[in-house]
Amino acid sequence: MPPGAPFDRTIAVMDYGMGNLRSVCQALQRVAPGRKVVVTSDPEMVEGAERVVFPGQGAMPDCVREIDSRGLREAVVFAARNRPFLGICIGQQLLFEHSEEGDVAGLALLSGDVRRFPAERMIGGAGQRLKVPHMGWNEVRQARPHALWRGIADGTRMYFVHSYFVCPTDPRCIVGTTEYGVPFTSAVAQDNIFAIQCHPEKSAPAGLVLLENFVSWRP
Repeated sequence: MPPGAPFDRTIAVMDYGMGNLRSVCQALQRVAPGRKVVVTSDPEMVEGAERVVFPGQGAMPDCVREIDSRGLREAVVFAARNRPFLGICIGQQLLFEHSEEGDVAGLALLSGDVRRFPAERMIGGAGQRLKVPHMGWNEVRQARPHALWRGIADGTRMYFVHSYFVCPTDPRCIVGTTEYGVPFTSAVAQDNIFAIQCHPEKSAPAGLVLLENFVSWRP
């Protein structure tokens, strides 16, 4: 696939069999009128789309296995290097080198690893035990400016569902942080990649603003 985008104005939502992608697709259609939003497992469509969204949910080993069994690994790597690329939830975690979940290698597009919330530190501010997975609304602190934060206030609450979080090797890629027992990286950005642990498609108006910013982003 040449470096151009033959499927002009197409946003590809990558389907590797892990999670219901309907809400992601519907949210993108709402903020991107006039764009073609497709849920696809076709590597050619992924590589040729103008921009790519890489969502997902489930266990990391299962996700890696499904990506490989569907022949999508090269397409993910190509899109992450050549297209405006948005990773969501485990779509963020998969970009890193290694995960404690299943002791599995990720796609190594970003340096660092993925770790589970430490049970011994799951204590809230009032001394209460915090449950894992981290599920519900929490603040996202903006570590530095980024085009996808435009119109979103620092500290905005967004919706999370996860038991693991990314630990980047290079702190310069960190653009968002959140606290749940421990402070953790909730958003990263490098070149044409932006990836976030929370679910913008479930995060009310702020999430839609982030998706709208992605649609118009020119990294």
